[in-house]
Amino acid sequence: MEKILKPMSGYLTLVICLVLFVASIYFFVSGVDQSITFVILAMLCFLVSCFFLKGLMIIQPNHSRVLNFFGKYVGSVKDNGLFFINPLYSSQKMSLRSENLQGQTLKVNDKMGNPIEIAVVMVWKVGDTYKAAFDVERYSDFVRMQSEAAVRHLAMSFPYDNLEDDHAPITLREGGDKINSILEQELTDRLSKAGIVIQEARISHLAYASEIAGAMLQRQQATAIVAARTKIVEGAVGMVDLALKKLSEENIVELDDERKAAMVSNLMVVLCGEKAATPILNAGTLYN
Repeated sequence: MEKILKPMSGYLTLVICLVLFVASIYFFVSGVDQSITFVILAMLCFLVSCFFLKGLMIIQPNHSRVLNFFGKYVGSVKDNGLFFINPLYSSQKMSLRSENLQGQTLKVNDKMGNPIEIAVVMVWKVGDTYKAAFDVERYSDFVRMQSEAAVRHLAMSFPYDNLEDDHAPITLREGGDKINSILEQELTDRLSKAGIVIQEARISHLAYASEIAGAMLQRQQATAIVAARTKIVEGAVGMVDLALKKLSEENIVELDDERKAAMVSNLMVVLCGEKAATPILNAGTLYN
């Protein structure tokens, strides 16, 4: 479990080290001409200053140090500045800054078995220094591998779209924020054991694989055409019904069933045709 340490300031220790270093120079110069005792004092002052200097550490903003004492975890320092710790501690630097990970484009099968290409971009940072340092071998490699596994699992859990599964509540293409939330939760569950905090995760690339992209595009176009034609027919039927009712209600013209059928046929051709109809004027009577 992570323990946060608050070490003492290192400025006083830095001053002591400088004083001892100057004293070592003074004793060494004096001992050359006077006595070997001064040389010994110079060596002692120099060794003590070096020992204290080893206990000084500088921590930059959004960085930390994980401290160990002969293989035993002591704690983590997350404050920034100059500090003095036990010179016998060993320390491991660790960044606490947010990092971007642009995942590579993966080719996987969606829930319906269709091969698709998918890639994600995520923002993450180290939240628990103990887990990141000791629970996994290299936490950066762990993030890359587990993010790829999470993306594969996400792609296999949902269909690409609802062409084959009309009752799918969520699809990869139209899921939007719901899919991104599921992805973030999946990444959080997988990376929490390494002390990693997921700040954001988004799908950056999503498409059918090249071998079926053409067929799926034609299928989507056909579906769109059928849907458009359905809307056109529904609108045309409504307009024809409205025209017949208006003609009848306002007594503009009386039509028998045969003429109504002909009128309906002509109106449907005009309204549902892809090209503009060419009008033909009747110079005779209605029945000629």
